[in-house]
Amino acid sequence: MVVQPYLYFYGRCDEALAFYEQALGAQVTFKMRNKEAPPEYAAQGEAGERIMHASFKVGQNTLMATDGMPGDTATPKYAGFSISLSLDNVSKGEKIFNALAQGGEVRLPWQSTFWAKGFGMVTDKFGVPWMVNVENKEP
Repeated sequence: MVVQPYLYFYGRCDEALAFYEQALGAQVTFKMRNKEAPPEYAAQGEAGERIMHASFKVGQNTLMATDGMPGDTATPKYAGFSISLSLDNVSKGEKIFNALAQGGEVRLPWQSTFWAKGFGMVTDKFGVPWMVNVENKEP
């Protein structure tokens, strides 16, 4: 079994994918627009340009993304979870944290803690909550 977060961006999926490529070094592995669906399902015009489905890799993990159904205009309200990134390098962790914070909201500033060499919590400009952690593996 594989668990993969599926994020909805309601018209901002292209922008989000580009942001994650820059901030996380993500690699988009698949992207299909609504206009590329089989003719009986394809949307045209502005709705056709929206992302039906995309997959992107962050480190060893794959996340999925979409603009939602044609006509969806809701703003995502992500709650009850955070996507946690675990790294083994403090400077890289801080760099990623700061990149995710661009245009977003820092919920807990980057800092060392009793469990981590570096840890911070941020909600990015798309409303996705992240935790960035560099574990302190020393006893």
